[in-house]
Amino acid sequence: MKIEDRLSLLNYKTDKSFAHITVDHNICETCPDNFCTYACPARCYTLIEGKLNFKYEDCVECGTCVVACSHGSVSWNNVKGAHGVKYKYG
Repeated sequence: MKIEDRLSLLNYKTDKSFAHITVDHNICETCPDNFCTYACPARCYTLIEGKLNFKYEDCVECGTCVVACSHGSVSWNNVKGAHGVKYKYG
Protein backbone atom coordinates (compact mmCIF):
# COMPACT_ATOMS: atom_id res chain seq x y z
CA MET A 1 0.00 0.00 0.00
CA LYS A 2 1.40 3.41 -0.97
CA ILE A 3 1.81 6.18 1.59
CA GLU A 4 -0.87 8.25 -0.15
CA ASP A 5 -3.34 5.38 0.27
CA ARG A 6 -2.46 5.01 3.94
CA LEU A 7 -2.80 8.72 4.62
CA SER A 8 -6.27 8.69 3.09
CA LEU A 9 -7.38 6.33 5.89
CA LEU A 10 -6.71 8.91 8.60
CA ASN A 11 -9.32 11.04 10.31
CA TYR A 12 -8.52 14.50 11.62
CA LYS A 13 -10.14 16.77 14.15
CA THR A 14 -8.39 20.07 13.55
CA ASP A 15 -8.10 22.63 16.31
CA LYS A 16 -8.47 25.82 14.32
CA SER A 17 -7.57 27.94 17.36
CA PHE A 18 -4.20 26.26 18.05
CA ALA A 19 -1.45 25.25 15.64
CA HIS A 20 0.48 22.41 17.28
CA ILE A 21 3.37 23.07 14.91
CA THR A 22 4.75 26.52 14.26
CA VAL A 23 7.39 27.49 11.74
CA ASP A 24 9.72 30.48 11.99
CA HIS A 25 9.59 31.76 8.43
CA ASN A 26 12.51 34.14 9.06
CA ILE A 27 14.75 31.11 9.59
CA CYS A 28 13.21 29.30 6.60
CA GLU A 29 14.08 32.17 4.28
CA THR A 30 17.77 31.54 4.95
CA CYS A 31 17.57 27.75 4.53
CA PRO A 32 19.19 26.47 1.33
CA ASP A 33 17.98 22.88 1.80
CA ASN A 34 14.23 22.86 2.51
CA PHE A 35 14.45 19.29 3.81
CA CYS A 36 10.99 19.68 5.38
CA THR A 37 9.42 19.77 1.92
CA TYR A 38 10.88 16.35 1.15
CA ALA A 39 10.59 14.72 4.58
CA CYS A 40 6.96 15.38 5.49
CA PRO A 41 4.86 12.35 4.47
CA ALA A 42 1.66 14.43 4.53
CA ARG A 43 3.21 17.16 2.36
CA CYS A 44 2.36 19.91 4.83
CA TYR A 45 5.41 21.87 3.64
CA THR A 46 5.50 23.19 0.07
CA LEU A 47 7.45 25.83 -1.78
CA ILE A 48 5.34 28.40 -3.60
CA GLU A 49 7.31 30.90 -5.67
CA GLY A 50 10.39 30.19 -3.56
CA LYS A 51 8.64 30.76 -0.22
CA LEU A 52 7.78 28.06 2.29
CA ASN A 53 4.08 27.41 2.77
CA PHE A 54 3.01 25.33 5.76
CA LYS A 55 -0.40 23.81 6.56
CA TYR A 56 -0.59 22.24 10.01
CA GLU A 57 -4.14 21.01 9.40
CA ASP A 58 -2.94 17.98 7.40
CA CYS A 59 -0.21 16.98 9.87
CA VAL A 60 -0.05 13.30 10.88
CA GLU A 61 1.91 14.18 14.05
CA CYS A 62 4.93 12.05 13.17
CA GLY A 63 7.56 14.64 14.13
CA THR A 64 9.64 14.11 11.01
CA CYS A 65 9.77 17.83 10.27
CA VAL A 66 11.36 18.58 13.65
CA VAL A 67 14.13 16.08 12.92
CA ALA A 68 14.54 17.17 9.28
CA CYS A 69 14.95 20.86 10.15
CA SER A 70 18.53 21.33 11.29
CA HIS A 71 18.03 25.09 11.72
CA GLY A 72 15.50 25.00 14.58
CA SER A 73 12.69 26.58 12.61
CA VAL A 74 10.02 24.03 13.55
CA SER A 75 8.43 24.02 17.01
CA TRP A 76 6.16 21.11 17.88
CA ASN A 77 3.65 20.98 20.75
CA ASN A 78 1.22 18.29 21.80
CA VAL A 79 -2.23 18.71 20.34
CA LYS A 80 -5.02 19.57 22.74
CA GLY A 81 -7.22 16.72 23.94
CA ALA A 82 -9.77 15.34 21.46
CA HIS A 83 -7.94 16.99 18.54
CA GLY A 84 -5.41 15.77 16.04
CA VAL A 85 -5.09 12.69 13.92
CA LYS A 86 -6.96 9.47 14.62
CA TYR A 87 -5.25 6.38 13.29
CA LYS A 88 -7.22 3.38 12.03
CA TYR A 89 -5.76 -0.06 11.52
CA GLY A 90 -6.83 -2.57 8.91
